[in-house]
Amino acid sequence: MTEGAGNGAAAIRVEEVSHQYLPARGRPVLALDRVSLEVREREFLALLGPSGCGKSTLLYLIGGFLPIGAGRIEVGGRAVTEPGPDRGIVFQHFALFPWKTVRENVMYGLAKQGLAKDEQARRAQEFIDLVKLTGFEDSYPAQLSGGMKQRAALARTLAIDPQILLMDEPFGALDAQTRILMQEELLSIWQRRRKTVVFVTHDVQEAVYLAERVAVMSARPGRIKEIVDCRFSLSGPALFKSPEFVERVDHVWNLVRGEAIAAQGGSA
Repeated sequence: MTEGAGNGAAAIRVEEVSHQYLPARGRPVLALDRVSLEVREREFLALLGPSGCGKSTLLYLIGGFLPIGAGRIEVGGRAVTEPGPDRGIVFQHFALFPWKTVRENVMYGLAKQGLAKDEQARRAQEFIDLVKLTGFEDSYPAQLSGGMKQRAALARTLAIDPQILLMDEPFGALDAQTRILMQEELLSIWQRRRKTVVFVTHDVQEAVYLAERVAVMSARPGRIKEIVDCRFSLSGPALFKSPEFVERVDHVWNLVRGEAIAAQGGSA
């Protein structure tokens, strides 16, 4: 991420949050243990850590999709108790309605907001154009590539104009080439729209490239191990070869590697 981090007030405040899963059978699983984190207004923050560390759980707690077991989460100074239109979420597996066209999928949230039909259509087209799906308005999800489906899912979320964009490994199911293109597209959209973004990924290079800060989580039960600043003076393809970028990727990878080994019961 190039220089120019969000440095305003906290858009999201997580205070001493713990969460425990209670399966129908077996022992309770403590997913998060006293996690505290602040995400600034218009900041792009990545959550990174080994599998099972609770990064998606934390995202869903911020979204209001899971009950908070202990602690408190605030968005815009108000306690999170349920989902709200101020927080939009993009999932890994697109979550598009297969029986609706791209246009109809993007219009879905706008209809829920009660907008007039002509305004729904205008806003839907604006965001379809923004994610570069112009010409595919009447296509169904089955007719789209993986990258195009994710573009449609992103357009649907952005169209409702949430203050915060929550992204759960949105490019994890894409091939390597499409993933790189989608990363570039997301950065371009974020730089123009400047939403607050919380981006969950297991890919170290993706996190360092996209985010202004990377919050590295420990092995389960998840805690914040370290927050790494990832603002660089370079951008574009030249960034990947810069010593500064390589050093930051190595540092973050070593943090994640140590936690992954700990999760398997070994030693780094």
